[in-house]
Amino acid sequence: MTLTADIKKLERNYVPADFVITDWSSLEPYFKELVERPINSREELEKWMKDMSELEAVVSEDACWRQIRMTCDTTDKKLEEAFTFFCMEIQPKLQPYADLLNRKLVDSPYIKELDEQQYYTYLRNVRKSIELFREANIPIQAELSVMAQQYGQISGAMTIEVKGQEYTLQQASKFLEDHDRSLREEVYRKIHERRLQDKEALDDLYTKLIQKRHQVALNAGFANYRDYKFAEMGRFDYTKEDCFNFHEAVKLHVVPLVRKINQKKKQKLGLDTLRPWDTEAEPEGIEPLKPFTTGEDLTEKAIKCFEELNPFFADCLRKMKDLGHLDLESRKGKAPGGYNCPLAESGAPFIFMNAAGQMHDVTTMVHEGGHAIHSFLSHPLPLSAFKEYPMEIAEVASMAMELFSMEFWKVFFDKEEDLIRAKEHQLERTITIFPWIATVDKFQHWVYENPDHSLEERTAKWMEILEEFSTGVVDFSGLEEYRKFSWQRQLHLFEVPFYYIEYGIAQLGAIGLWKQFKGNKEQALKNYINALSLGGTKTLPALYEAAGLEFNLSPDYIKSLMDFVNDEYLQVS
Repeated sequence: MTLTADIKKLERNYVPADFVITDWSSLEPYFKELVERPINSREELEKWMKDMSELEAVVSEDACWRQIRMTCDTTDKKLEEAFTFFCMEIQPKLQPYADLLNRKLVDSPYIKELDEQQYYTYLRNVRKSIELFREANIPIQAELSVMAQQYGQISGAMTIEVKGQEYTLQQASKFLEDHDRSLREEVYRKIHERRLQDKEALDDLYTKLIQKRHQVALNAGFANYRDYKFAEMGRFDYTKEDCFNFHEAVKLHVVPLVRKINQKKKQKLGLDTLRPWDTEAEPEGIEPLKPFTTGEDLTEKAIKCFEELNPFFADCLRKMKDLGHLDLESRKGKAPGGYNCPLAESGAPFIFMNAAGQMHDVTTMVHEGGHAIHSFLSHPLPLSAFKEYPMEIAEVASMAMELFSMEFWKVFFDKEEDLIRAKEHQLERTITIFPWIATVDKFQHWVYENPDHSLEERTAKWMEILEEFSTGVVDFSGLEEYRKFSWQRQLHLFEVPFYYIEYGIAQLGAIGLWKQFKGNKEQALKNYINALSLGGTKTLPALYEAAGLEFNLSPDYIKSLMDFVNDEYLQVS
C-alpha cells in the first residue's frame, strides 16, 4: 500500500456538505431516516452502513472539536457551555437511536451475507452495546461526561509563584531539575501545597463520579462498575485476573529494577538520603537537558526526527502543523495532560499537550505522534467503526514510537553526552512507569469493588497500594499528607476510568517491537505499519500478531521483556 499523509476530509454523500450541528432538531431527521429505511439486499445493507458511518463521523468530529476547544482554554465559558450543551442536549438523544440502529443491523437477514472476517469485531462490539444499553443510564452518562471535565477546570487553574513569576504546575516542574536542592524542595512543596488547596474539591468530585458510575453498573445488571466497564471497553481478550497477575509480575520483576535505578540516582547525586525532589535532578556541573525552546521548535525537531525514521511519519506531523492541529505549550487556563484526538471526518488528528521545555515533553510529543500516525493509517478504512481500535494496540502505536525514535533524537541535542542522557532517561521511564501503572490500576479495582467506602478508607487503601509498589529508596518522611492524595494528579481516574492498565500491556508490546527494531529495523516498521493500518478490524491478539508480537501477560513473559530493557539500559548508562 502507498503511504500518504495528504489526507482528505471525507466526502459527504448522505449528510449535506454544509450541514453544521446546532441543535438536536436539525440532526434527528438523519437518524430517523436510517431507522426507518427499508433494507432489501446485502448491497442496500452496506449502503445503509456507509451512510450511518458518515453520520457517526459528523457527530463524532463535532463533539471532539467542542472538547478540544474547551481543554485549550478552560477559562472561556462559551466553550465550556458548547461542550456541556452537546453532553446534555445532544448526546442523550443520540443514544436511543444508536441502540435502534444497532438492533436494526443485527436483526437484518442480510447480515449473514456480509464478509464475516471483515465485520467480525464490529458486529461483536455492536452486540455488546445492545446488551449494555439501558434507557435509565442515558441521563446519568450525560451528567458523568460533564462532571469528568470539571477535573480539567480545577487542575487547569492551578499555578504557583517561583522567583516572583507565576507558573502552571507543568511549567514549574522544570525547577525539579535545578542544581539548587533548596529550590527543588521549595518548588516541590509549593506544587503539593497548591494541590492541597483543591484536595477536598477533587475528593468530592471523585466520590460523586464513583456513585454515579456504580449506579450505571447496577442499572445494566452488573455487580460493580469495574465489571461493567470491562464489558463496555470490549475487554474480550483478558480478565480482571490477568490484571491481578500483571500487578504481581510488576512487584516481582520490575520493582527490584526500579530500586536499582533509584539507588544509582542517589549515588550519582552523592546524597545520604534521596528525597522526592531529587529524582529528576542531575549532579552539580551537569545542566538539565534542554531539548527545545518553544512549541514551534519542538514541532520542527520532531518532524526532523520522524523524517529519519520514516518520511511518512514526518509528513503526518507536517500535515497537522499545516492544518493548525497542534497546541503544544503549557499556559495558564489550559487543561493539564496531553492527548491525540482522532477526527473522524478530517482524518488528520489534533495533538494537545503542555510542553515546558523538558525532556519528558519530547517523550510526550513522539508518544502523541505515534497515536497520530495510527489515526492517519486507519483513516482509509471504509467505516468509522473500523477505526475504533482497542486502546491496548493504540498505546503500542505511541509507546513503540518513543523507543523507535530514540535513535534519531540527535536533532534535539548538540552534544553526544546529552543524547546518551536522554536515552538513559527514556529507558529509566520505560521501566519505572510499570509500578505506577500497577498502583493506579489496583487502586481502581478496589475503589469500584467497594463503592461505598469512606474518604478515610480510600486514603488508607491508596497508601497501602502505594507502599506495595514502592522501592523504599526515596525518603518521604514528613511528606505523608502529600502522598495521601497523590492519586489526584492522575486525570484518568476522573476522566477515563479503567483506562490505565492499557499503558502497561502496550508497553510490553512496545518493548517487543523495539526488540524487533534492534534486530531488523525495516521489518519492525513494516509490522508496526501493518498492525496500525488494520484499525479495529481484528481482535486484540490478532492485531498483536500482525505486529509480530505475542499477546501475553504472564509473569515469565514480562520478566523476559524487562530483562531485555534492563540490558539495554545498562549498556547506555
